[in-house]
Amino acid sequence: MQSTSHRFYWLNFGIPLACAAVVFLMFDMTSIDIAFSNLFFDPITQTFPIDQVHFFEKLTHKWARIIPNWTAEIALIGAILSFVWPLVTPQKHPRLGNFLERTKAAPVLRFARDHRRDFLFVVFAFAICTGVIHFLKSHTSVYCPIETTLYGGKIAHIEWYQNFQLFREAGDGRCWPGGHASGGFTMLALYFVARRYRWRFSKAVMYGSLLLGFVYGTTRVLQGWHYMSHTFWAGIFVWLACLLTALAFYGRVRLDLPVLQKHERRVAVAQAQTAS
Repeated sequence: MQSTSHRFYWLNFGIPLACAAVVFLMFDMTSIDIAFSNLFFDPITQTFPIDQVHFFEKLTHKWARIIPNWTAEIALIGAILSFVWPLVTPQKHPRLGNFLERTKAAPVLRFARDHRRDFLFVVFAFAICTGVIHFLKSHTSVYCPIETTLYGGKIAHIEWYQNFQLFREAGDGRCWPGGHASGGFTMLALYFVARRYRWRFSKAVMYGSLLLGFVYGTTRVLQGWHYMSHTFWAGIFVWLACLLTALAFYGRVRLDLPVLQKHERRVAVAQAQTAS
């Protein structure tokens, strides 16, 4: 049992922290970030050409937020609705309850009630991730590449650790870690919901969320609004925030259970229906 818990914490905390050390040494302590961004910068016009493409801007800056925004809104609505059904059950309000049954609203309300913990988890996970990223942005005051003197801006380039302030805002810069990337990475909250139910495709949810975060972050790198390391850091912090929130809501034992195979899922569903 102890070895199982050690393995869980090593995989879920050890690997992200090891990645953090690699990112710090490989990117923050070297000029790889700058060298990579230089590939997309035109020194003649002093611009990032892709940043001038308006459709690309809409696609990556405005439309890109739809997926995490809608997910958060659905979770919030679900969390609110989860408290409605206990107040309007047919046992308490026969007329209203029967009306809800006839209009097919009752199954939706019952589903929200049954998954209240999951909806609340997603709401809290999104909120905590957003709070962590905003805290780090304001307490490091890193300016985006396009705003620095390296790429035609007016602000000197500094690394986050050179300007970090724990108890107060460090300045007006708001570029580290990547905000857009973190928006995609917050979808990792759904991975922990899938793990709670031992869904066999939970890893696909995790890989899809990571891919979404990297797509969001990389497109901003191409536009000169972030360095590549900003995306890596966003993924690390969001993973840790989601993990800690999931542990608070579900517990380590639940999250560490092996996923159910297809035939096991059918048995579990049949047992749940029999119990109900």
